[in-house]
Amino acid sequence: MQPSSQVNQRIARLAAHLQPPNDLQNCRAKGASGGFKVAILGAAGGIGQPLAMLMKMNPLVSLLHLYDVVNTPGVTADISHMDAAAVVRGFLGQQQLEDALTGMDLVVIPAGVPRKPGMTRDDLFNINAGIVKTLCEGIAKCCPKAIVNVISNPVNSTVPIAAEVFKKAGTYDPKRLMGVTMLDVVRANTFVAEVLGLDPREVDVPVVGGHAGVTILPLLSQVKPSCSFTPKEIDYLTDRIQNGGTEVVEAKAGAGSATLSMAYAAVKFADACLRGLRGDAGVVQCAYVASEVTELPFFATKVRIGRSGVEEIYPLGPLNEYERAGLEKAKKELAGSIQKGVSFVRK
Repeated sequence: MQPSSQVNQRIARLAAHLQPPNDLQNCRAKGASGGFKVAILGAAGGIGQPLAMLMKMNPLVSLLHLYDVVNTPGVTADISHMDAAAVVRGFLGQQQLEDALTGMDLVVIPAGVPRKPGMTRDDLFNINAGIVKTLCEGIAKCCPKAIVNVISNPVNSTVPIAAEVFKKAGTYDPKRLMGVTMLDVVRANTFVAEVLGLDPREVDVPVVGGHAGVTILPLLSQVKPSCSFTPKEIDYLTDRIQNGGTEVVEAKAGAGSATLSMAYAAVKFADACLRGLRGDAGVVQCAYVASEVTELPFFATKVRIGRSGVEEIYPLGPLNEYERAGLEKAKKELAGSIQKGVSFVRK
């Protein structure tokens, strides 16, 4: 039997770990010095949990803040036992949001409700729009210079919502706000590799437009390594890439949406942002950003990420006839989704 003073010390240690006093916020575990401070908002959810686990494994992260409105203490305790360098801190509920955000370099937002069978990404809008607005108000107040990665769907609308919130607060820097469309690229690389019989790590498919249905436009004419597809393959691949999310929602039959592949894609993108912040050269990924590539205010294309966020936005490059037709369809739907987000904040 342990003496009660030892038991009390252990309880106090655990309590301090889950609800750290403010003077501990900047503590560094040995081996984690010089890394970045990252917050995950929605860390106890379906995407948030695997995302938190993968971020804990990233050697560029020195401090990992996990925030959610439920269940964060459990997720934090669990992940904090991993012998990776990042120090993990948990934050529970709206009253701890500001502590979770203070001093962060990168904020990743998977918060919100997932899609269920029969739901469109627009059905999600009514719930998730309000969540993203609240979280971005916190970011504007506590870490206005952080890079912000928005995952909460519908991304086509939630990124414009974030932009409007930051504009209202006077902190908006379009270079630091990115919608994560990486899962579309990850899927495109996988599906194209299957058709070509290649290792997906060797395949690079640019995916432009937005992050829902027909707004997702894979540029199959620009695949690296260069290759050609039959019209039938182009139809099959485009359709599968555009509806990859629905494929998973239906396969899970009510038990959720794409959480694991989304967490993988989110960490891949977050890692690119951290490498950019570190000053690595040539960090290029697709992302949904404020853009002048088309007449729309937001659009996903390849971007170069550096110390200040998005440092260069690449043009679409040469499109074939099939892609030009797809682009028109994508822009039409995207325009409405962007307007919906802007109106939500301005109303």
